[in-house]
Amino acid sequence: MADRGVDLSALPKEVRDQLAELDLELSEGDITQKGYEKKRAKLLAPYIIHTPPPPPQNVQPPAPSSSSHAPPPSSSSRYRERRARRTHRSGGTRDDRYRSDIHTEAVQAALAKHKEEKMALPMPTKRRSTYVQSPIETRTPPDSSSGSEDETAMRRQSSVVAPQPQVNPNLQSPESWVNHIVQGSSTSSSASSTLSQEAKPQPQSQPQPQYKPQYQPLYQPHHQPQYQPQHQPHEQPRTAAVTDMLAHSRIAHSENSAPPPDVTAVAPPARGPRVDLPSNAVVRGMSRGQSRSSMMETADGVPVSSRVSTKIQQLLNTLKRPKRPPLSDFFTDDAEEIVEVPQPDPNTPKPEGRQIIPVKGEPLGVVSNWPPALQAALARWGATQGKSPALTALDITGKPLYTLTYGKLWSRSVKLAYTLLNKLGTKNEQILKPGDRVALVYPNSDPGMFWVAFYGCLLAEVIPVPIEVPLSRKDAGISQVGFLLGSCGVGLALTSEICLKGLPKTPTGEILQFKGWPRMKWVITDSKYLTKPSKDWQPHIPTANTDPAYIEYKANKEGTVVGVAVSKVAMLTHCQSLTQACNYCEGETLVNVLDFKKDMGLWHGVLTAVMNRIHTISVPYAVMKACPLSWVQRVHIHKARVALVKCRDLHWAMMAHREQRDISLASLRMLIVADGANPWSVSSCDAFLSKFQSHGLKPEVICPCATSPEAMTVAIRRPGVPGAPLPARAILSMGGLSHGVIRVNTEDKNSALTVQDVGHVMPGALMCIVKPDGPPQLCKTDEIGEIIINSRAGGNMYYGLPGLTKNTFEVIPVNANGVPIGEIPFVRSGLLGFVGPGSLIFVVGKIEGLLMVSGRRHNADDLVATALAVEPVKTVYRGRIAVFSVTVFYDERVVIVAEQRPDASEEDSFQWMSRVLQAIDSIHQVGLYCLALVPANTLPKTPLGGIHISDTKQFFLEGNLHPCNILMCPHTCVTNLPKPRQKQPVGVGPASVMVGNLVAGKRIAQAAGRDLGLIEDQDLVRKLCMWPTVMHQYLTEALQWRAQTDPDHVLYILLNAKGVTVGTATCIQLHKRAEKIAAALTEKGSINTGENVVLLYPPGIDLIAAFYGCLYAGCVPVNVRPPHPQNLAATLPTVRMIIDVSKAACILTTQNLMRTLRSKEAAASVNIKTWPTIIDTDDLPRRRPPQIYKPPTAEMIAYLDFSVSTTGMLTGVKISHAAVSALCRSIKLQCELYSSRQIAICLDPYCGLGFVLWCLASVYSGHQSILIPPFELETSLSLWLSTLSQYRIRDTFCSYSVMELCTKGLGTQTDLLKARGVNLSCVRSCVVIAEERPRLALTHSFSKLFKDVGLSSRAVSTAFGSRVNLAICLQGTTGPDPCTVYVDMKSLRHDRVRLVERGAPQSLPLMESGKILPGVRVIIVNPETRGPLGDSHLGEIWVNSPHNASGYYTIYGEESLQADHFNTKLSFGDPHTLWARTGYLGFVKRTELLDASGDRHDALFVVGSLDETLELRGLRYHPIDIETSVSRAHRSIAESAVFTWTNLLVVVSELCGSEQDALDLVPLITNVVLEEHHLIVGVVVIVDPGVIPINSRGEKQRMHLRDSFLADQLDPIYVAYNM
Repeated sequence: MADRGVDLSALPKEVRDQLAELDLELSEGDITQKGYEKKRAKLLAPYIIHTPPPPPQNVQPPAPSSSSHAPPPSSSSRYRERRARRTHRSGGTRDDRYRSDIHTEAVQAALAKHKEEKMALPMPTKRRSTYVQSPIETRTPPDSSSGSEDETAMRRQSSVVAPQPQVNPNLQSPESWVNHIVQGSSTSSSASSTLSQEAKPQPQSQPQPQYKPQYQPLYQPHHQPQYQPQHQPHEQPRTAAVTDMLAHSRIAHSENSAPPPDVTAVAPPARGPRVDLPSNAVVRGMSRGQSRSSMMETADGVPVSSRVSTKIQQLLNTLKRPKRPPLSDFFTDDAEEIVEVPQPDPNTPKPEGRQIIPVKGEPLGVVSNWPPALQAALARWGATQGKSPALTALDITGKPLYTLTYGKLWSRSVKLAYTLLNKLGTKNEQILKPGDRVALVYPNSDPGMFWVAFYGCLLAEVIPVPIEVPLSRKDAGISQVGFLLGSCGVGLALTSEICLKGLPKTPTGEILQFKGWPRMKWVITDSKYLTKPSKDWQPHIPTANTDPAYIEYKANKEGTVVGVAVSKVAMLTHCQSLTQACNYCEGETLVNVLDFKKDMGLWHGVLTAVMNRIHTISVPYAVMKACPLSWVQRVHIHKARVALVKCRDLHWAMMAHREQRDISLASLRMLIVADGANPWSVSSCDAFLSKFQSHGLKPEVICPCATSPEAMTVAIRRPGVPGAPLPARAILSMGGLSHGVIRVNTEDKNSALTVQDVGHVMPGALMCIVKPDGPPQLCKTDEIGEIIINSRAGGNMYYGLPGLTKNTFEVIPVNANGVPIGEIPFVRSGLLGFVGPGSLIFVVGKIEGLLMVSGRRHNADDLVATALAVEPVKTVYRGRIAVFSVTVFYDERVVIVAEQRPDASEEDSFQWMSRVLQAIDSIHQVGLYCLALVPANTLPKTPLGGIHISDTKQFFLEGNLHPCNILMCPHTCVTNLPKPRQKQPVGVGPASVMVGNLVAGKRIAQAAGRDLGLIEDQDLVRKLCMWPTVMHQYLTEALQWRAQTDPDHVLYILLNAKGVTVGTATCIQLHKRAEKIAAALTEKGSINTGENVVLLYPPGIDLIAAFYGCLYAGCVPVNVRPPHPQNLAATLPTVRMIIDVSKAACILTTQNLMRTLRSKEAAASVNIKTWPTIIDTDDLPRRRPPQIYKPPTAEMIAYLDFSVSTTGMLTGVKISHAAVSALCRSIKLQCELYSSRQIAICLDPYCGLGFVLWCLASVYSGHQSILIPPFELETSLSLWLSTLSQYRIRDTFCSYSVMELCTKGLGTQTDLLKARGVNLSCVRSCVVIAEERPRLALTHSFSKLFKDVGLSSRAVSTAFGSRVNLAICLQGTTGPDPCTVYVDMKSLRHDRVRLVERGAPQSLPLMESGKILPGVRVIIVNPETRGPLGDSHLGEIWVNSPHNASGYYTIYGEESLQADHFNTKLSFGDPHTLWARTGYLGFVKRTELLDASGDRHDALFVVGSLDETLELRGLRYHPIDIETSVSRAHRSIAESAVFTWTNLLVVVSELCGSEQDALDLVPLITNVVLEEHHLIVGVVVIVDPGVIPINSRGEKQRMHLRDSFLADQLDPIYVAYNM
């Protein structure tokens, strides 16, 4: 490095100062490592004697492995080590008080222990674009800190990308190295492991443009794989970091082990076109209970197709480690409320000492010349010692700016007091009265103005409330300051002219109204604006009484800012006791580095100083940042006797100290360390002493003290006598501390805490230690508790908050029996500690920093210290760490948030995070819930540079923290989950279950629609136009009959996007067109009867004509959704697959689609040369077929219905002619359809009930169908609703996608619709056609939104169908309204149905799925035992009906599956009826409503698909319930889907906000699933909107999503693996 040959002590002073300033900038994070080294090299260049050539860059391993041995140092790290030794470690704002070499060693030892376990943690996957915009740059190479000099700084928000490093020729080539790694270990390769094997630089393939999979599937072949980097021709390979080797490079297979071709390879790019994507060419149904994953796994659950990504495997490996609590600590969830915390361990240490006796301070002496009030002291010095200096202020460079004498201070304060009382309002009114509260708004750099304002207020007898200067509307905690001003009734603010100019203004120049602030008047207190009082006016100075003198602000743990009122007598008494304790003498000099507005800075530096005529030198924070040694120089120059500092100032002085021989601290008799009560201050004090002892600093002058805003000074170490022994220290066991007891640490030095005493209690005070929670019971002598104080010198109340005041300022301690020990009230100090030998006070932490986890106490500062002892040099800023706890699932969980350095690489950060986890786990025995790193300078700061903890916590909980790295560890720290449920063995015979049900008075859960009776009377038949129903079982005959009897009756009207009729079909037209098509089929296609013909049409009348044409020709139509022209690659393979599977002999289609099928674009995704005969039906010649085919029996197949189920299965079912007519008859009866009726259909007509309503029902019942193709709504949203209004439609059918489009797109435009005359009061029933649980939220919001345009709330209902029976339920025109019930979710997970009241906790609303159709019977069956269930059970819905499908259309005769799904029998009860299994779980409830026949109505409730349920912890979960919770977690979650993989719950969420929100979602999703479902999320995947595949019915394709995830095709924004 540049300073190799330079003797630093020989450099000129200004160069040494500049170097010191640079070091400080680095520790503060104001400059990057690289910038630091450049500037430093520049400064030293002229003095360099000889520089050896630097070793090659970037060759060292990426980071120290978790043992305490450092890696072979690179030049920069070697330099950094020397520098660290020289400056006693680097640090930042809060840093060195957290520094302890012993602790660092302990942490390193703990990490070394972990290293032996060799457990690799999976590193999260982040899309490069999230934080790095440029596509050319790859990941940061290891050790970005030692980049070469000519490197250009390519910086991004949170990662630095380095250019091509020079690779050492001696290193192995990347290829050979990868081979060696892969051979050596198949799982360790993809994780950045903190415990990595010998780390070497790693090759990385070139990222592909735009669509880059984030983590490739890991195949683990047994032969030696070949490494094939995906380079573009001219790119050189780049060295990459240790993680994710497999994530960015593919390992090629030998030919024979290639994975099977996958039709699911491309996820739909955007949600525009809905795409039905079957999974892996699996055709036909699968046996229930056998999920998709079982096809991919061997018996012991090892995936056969090796699709699972290595990371998940690693995650599973890490989760297999035993958790800390033994099983006895878990508890069972017996439908009772969950027990909150495990039972305490009997081995926890308990306090054994006697009850503590209150500790008394020495009596407060009475000195004859003590003033009767503080203002009197000022008056005295102003008159008698006017020339004596009171205050010296420094400018930004640390040079004295001005000195205020006591005379000036007095005269200006009097002027201000006079002005405040007499000159603010108009002549005759007085704005301020004595006792009013006034805000003091002065910057830290202007002590003089503040002193004058403070004393001016005291003289005017108004109450000053000093606050921080507001810098912007977004200041951390700004609204809380407003709460303080409001509770204190402040309406006037005093400030200086300069400060006022700097305040944020509105465009008109007025001062901004800050959030939450009361209206304020601003008064400038500069001398030129003050009025000199007349000769006879004198300020009134009464003897100190109990009226408030001033109010000091204090922020509590939740962030609320309250005002502690200090009375005049308390202020005076406190000054007296400080004078006595610190032995202040008149005329001494004091250097104050603390904030003079509050706490020690105010008490010593402003109040006690004036009482004793002390000369105060005020060193502002800004000066300290610019010149950290300034306070030491001031002590030296002014021969100061006392200095007031924090550990930070000690540390900064050491940092900047460069062998300055000319400094002497011999004059100091007291160095008061304000935060000396923090246990981590010990090491700073020791280090400072060792550095400056040679400069005359005496060991006995260091005086730590303990203070709090309420109790003021609690204890302070008195200045020692030279030569007297220094006070002892306590070395305590952290384990003991966590249980609130004092145990001297003996066994495990790793978890020890060294604390120094803070001296004795203050003169005239009485102190006790009480339990921090519950009643203020006195502690035992070996117990840690809260320090409480009784003294005249303490705060009196929280101003304006009497309730809070009582609990804090009027505490009466009680003994073990709960009896008060006296009458005197004590004040809670908020400090935790104990009384040691010789009545010395020891403080171990603050109540504010207390984290109570599982009944144990942890101190936030201790956790910060441990985190910092894991060398964070390259990763985070030392002073910018927040530790807090959040309540999740009945316990506190620890969260650590730190600011990451801009040049830290992903690996370094992840490495550091995983080591912090291990260190905290080892040393504190507490699991971290979440560790987040945010970009530099983004955490909310307090005015003097610390982190604003409560705001940080708020941001975390609201999802506004925007981390750039996050690690969640719920598996390790959530130990209070209920025990997994043990399933009952199926040994209990089904018959005994039934008997049990009968004994318990439960009815068997079954229900039926009304009978499908036949009508005999021919006259009645003719009248009702029901002739075809009775006479013919075939739709072809019905159509022919209609064409003869009522040829001009319009059956179909097709509308376009403008609502204009673009096609109609009368009975005769439809018949004629069907004949033409039948003729074409026999002539052109030479089709034989019984062959399958694919219909490929957009929604319309052509499709209907083609369907009947096929029936006329005697072939079997197969209706297929046409491919989407903009998305052929994704949609055409499905079309091809159905054509192949159905063995179609011919395709009927339009000219346009025929062109598409034969286009070049199509050739890219399928083989277009092998299509069957394609017939375009647009312009067919007028021909009639020789005869119209009539099937010999009604059991023959009428058509095939193909559909992709939600589990990604492509299933074709056979629908017979008998089933068609039974179904049409059933719908006709249920909906009362006849030829004079009109219905509107806005559905996809390709499968299920949608197809039946579009193509079959009108021909059967004769009603008129208005057809609205759903894709037309994309261009004209209001098309469907305005059609309903225009045609006065009573019954309409739609899909959820249509309803969602209208709700989202038109919800805000109901007034506009009204204005257009849209009126929906005519709609009697609006039925959503679906095969899923009714979406209650959507149907409710639809009804609510369109209530304004007349839609009846009772109109909306849903239908239910499945593959085995296309229509089971459909809300008809008669019968009761669909009812809603609320069921208990916890019971539902146990397959039980327990009804609860609306609004009950954990309740789930479910809506009935319409009325059961005529002729249909359903029964609820246990899917395992196949026995019928009682109506309080959740089971599979089985259906028996004349319109059941005849079976799966399979290529292979899978008879077993056929029999199982279509012709299955109950195991007992009614063993003769044949049932079909729907594959859906549901239950039947008898309601209070009556049906048409007057009986009580049985309602069927569908809960979800059996194939999709998640079996976790022995319970049954329905994905939609978890997804509903997840979608509520954050405003940026558009849609989510869940699935399981190897027992891990995976949550995929679409992010609709900006990408910087991505990582905010991880903790929120984890929290909500844990809270509401008692499940721990294993993997959280954040993706772009539209990635979750949705089929044409608007249902999520979760299994397809799972396959895409495991095949690395999602291109996720972020993947988090929860530990």
